[in-house]
Amino acid sequence: MSTVLYPGSFDPVHNGHIEIIDVASHLFDDVVVAALRNPQKGQTMFDVDERAEMLRESVSHLGNVKVVGFSKLVVEVARDVGADFIIKGLRAVSDFESEMHQAHMNLAISGVHTVFIPSATTHSFVASKLIREIARFGGDVTSMVPEPVAKRLAERFAE
Repeated sequence: MSTVLYPGSFDPVHNGHIEIIDVASHLFDDVVVAALRNPQKGQTMFDVDERAEMLRESVSHLGNVKVVGFSKLVVEVARDVGADFIIKGLRAVSDFESEMHQAHMNLAISGVHTVFIPSATTHSFVASKLIREIARFGGDVTSMVPEPVAKRLAERFAE
């Protein structure tokens, strides 16, 4: 049995994330998606529990995916869930440098390898930061996020 960890802030989860989770669910026996509190990203729109719940609702159709919320090092989460690998999605070449640096650091301190999954061109431009900004100003993001996320964004910014 192989288990993979997909960590991220997922604030909020979007269709690019769901694509990576879907691909991972076909490659690995078990997928654990971890909504993490990332102090480097500052204040979040949704707290960890809200993000984990949106993830659960968005991947409920995938039977081998489990969602957890954590506030600690990714490698500690990987150890806690028994992950054989960590996966990271790549949208563009610019993502590769920082993700590779993290992958090397994670390997050095834990022995867990990272597998990169490139996103489809249709999702390569989608970023949670942009989703938040568009939604905040009343823009339509329904084509870029799962329905549970669109609903929560609409509720958050209802006038």
